[in-house]
Amino acid sequence: MTVGKLIKSIRTSNKLTQSEFAKILGVAPTAVSAWERDSNRPLMDKIVMISKRFNVEINEFFEDYTENKALDQVAEPINHYNIQHVELPLYGSVAAGALATIEGITEENLKHIKVPVEMLGKYSHSKDLFTMRVNGDSMNRIIPDGSLVICKPIEFTAIQDNDILIFSHDGEYSMKRFWKDPEDGSLIFSPESTNRRFRELAIDSTTCRDLQIYAKVIGYSVVLD
Repeated sequence: MTVGKLIKSIRTSNKLTQSEFAKILGVAPTAVSAWERDSNRPLMDKIVMISKRFNVEINEFFEDYTENKALDQVAEPINHYNIQHVELPLYGSVAAGALATIEGITEENLKHIKVPVEMLGKYSHSKDLFTMRVNGDSMNRIIPDGSLVICKPIEFTAIQDNDILIFSHDGEYSMKRFWKDPEDGSLIFSPESTNRRFRELAIDSTTCRDLQIYAKVIGYSVVLD
């Protein structure tokens, strides 16, 4: 019996509608519908919840792909999700602390990283995205050291307050939160760090010839442990 047929059997034998069953488990009715059609599988926590709530042996949820395994050696559910990926270039590292010169990248040493399309949101069809590795902790309140940031090139005229930008000043690269001072028009690049030694960088908007804006950070990923 497939997982979908098992879930439907449990639900109907308890005289529950899909909506009622979903409410018990804290999921949307569409999730239950997808489970019962075998187009998706419940996560392990939901399988445990169903097992305990309806007194069903947990091994029954894995019989459709554990025919040759002992039932006391149940593994995590096999991932049947059809997740699409895109390959984005990895352009070295960018300092999120003191400004640091970015390492040189050539076609010979350029690496690529696979990123799930779902992570890109409205930018999933953009053809110019790239990734960088964060080196430093001046943005560690939101983007820890070692994070992988996903970036999109942006023109200076398109930047907005609160954008996190990859930029260079005096030929050196960095990543900071941007905002424009409403009083004197200065361009402010702010750290967001637990370390108080980091300070804002203020650039006079009338004398910012050395300032180059390269990209806006649209997302990031980090392994916490």
